[in-house]
Amino acid sequence: MTSTVHPIRPHILWGTPHSLYTGKARSCLIKKGIAFAERCPSHPDYKARVRVAVGLVTFPVLETPDGQFIQDSTDIVTYLETLDSGVQPKSMMPSTPVQLAVAKLIDGFGLEGLLQVAMHYRWSYRDEQELFLQTEFGRGLYAGADREARRAAGRRVMDFFSSSLPGLGINLQTIPAIETAYEELLEALDVHFQNYPYVMGWRVSIADLGLIAPMYAHLGRDPYPTAQMKKRAPNVARWVERMQLPNTPDGEYAPHVADWLPDDAIAATLEPVLALLFKDWGPQIGADVASYRHWLDALAGLHAGQLVNINDGRMVHPTLGMVSYAWRGVQVQRASAVHGLWLFQLAQAAVHAMPADAMQRLAALLERTGGQDVMALRLPHPLERRNNVLLLQ
Repeated sequence: MTSTVHPIRPHILWGTPHSLYTGKARSCLIKKGIAFAERCPSHPDYKARVRVAVGLVTFPVLETPDGQFIQDSTDIVTYLETLDSGVQPKSMMPSTPVQLAVAKLIDGFGLEGLLQVAMHYRWSYRDEQELFLQTEFGRGLYAGADREARRAAGRRVMDFFSSSLPGLGINLQTIPAIETAYEELLEALDVHFQNYPYVMGWRVSIADLGLIAPMYAHLGRDPYPTAQMKKRAPNVARWVERMQLPNTPDGEYAPHVADWLPDDAIAATLEPVLALLFKDWGPQIGADVASYRHWLDALAGLHAGQLVNINDGRMVHPTLGMVSYAWRGVQVQRASAVHGLWLFQLAQAAVHAMPADAMQRLAALLERTGGQDVMALRLPHPLERRNNVLLLQ
């Protein structure tokens, strides 16, 4: 008698190359050495199985070998942290308190604080990259061999996505400030990646995963911003490449132990990046906290499990209405971002769990980088993510 050996089914990542949030999940799978197949929503199984299971038309979605469907890149990474592929690194979460809090903060900054600049460079420069975008958006909608049919499928949805610019506060008045802020961030990151291959030192972390989301799908892949990145910050462009490969040999770095920095240290070259994070994401967080408080005050009564959204619709990235705040000499008017508050809450939870000595070291870091006021912000009521939506805890 011969027995048939059935191979273990790999994870399936449902998403697209041009999707910002898919980029975080993909790099985590790659760096952890976890076998996976990537499929676009144009695959018939997406409509038949994935959309039904998740209850929303969204991606990324990770389908596990045992049939679970996990939506949201942060939840996907949380799940992947429980797996051991037998290769290094086994965890993306620094084990020391200050490094963990900083890494989670940068993760949130990448996913939410850089969403505006990512969408600006994709859609404000649409004319310079129209055919590329048609093909990429069509890739997620059309699986056939007809090239023009794929481009046409992309064109049908591009106007919808490009119409999001006003809701993100992107207009003729704010664009110069958006570009200046991004150029300053590129410069700071380029200096850092001259010294270290990853955000937290010699080992990839959740901070890299959050930053790679906009830096790959939009800023490091769309033609116009990719050219800008390579011209202005080639070390950042190299890091984007590094995040797409399980093990990239980098001959320019001196021999080192592949780990985060010792003694819970934060690299001096990372401090300018943190200063820009607080300067540029801080005003948005403050406005979003105020909007959240106003929404809570208007409720007849709070109850755990209540959907956090301006209406009763289920949305992955809900809003509580428009906010307005001063930023880099301009007035930004945009939709509030509840998802960003949830990510900020995750970073603050790491801060609150610190022992006293670590809190002192974090306080000194915040004083050097101008982050005291931002980290002093408090959500008036905790949020939780359950069944793919944000709810009151």
